[in-house]
Amino acid sequence: MVMPNIKSAEKRVKVSEKKRVVNKAYKTSMKNKTKAVLLAINENKTVEEVQQLFIKAQSAIDKAARRGAIHKNQASRRKSRLAAKVKAYIAAKEQGV
Repeated sequence: MVMPNIKSAEKRVKVSEKKRVVNKAYKTSMKNKTKAVLLAINENKTVEEVQQLFIKAQSAIDKAARRGAIHKNQASRRKSRLAAKVKAYIAAKEQGV
């Protein structure tokens, strides 16, 4: 890795690397929890189980946005799309499909 010559630029490299690692952890957690909801829907789990996983996924998405790992509009979009899938699944379950 090439280190800059200027002291402030050296610090920026260190700080941005630390932030990148932390942001990656938040994003990974968010994605894994979202995938868990989608997997539960595909595996035809109970409505209660899907709802519990959805709440955890929403929380992880909000946390990533609050920490600045993702933009608040991206968080809103992800939650909205996930909520639509959960709502459709619940509606299908209630109709006995």
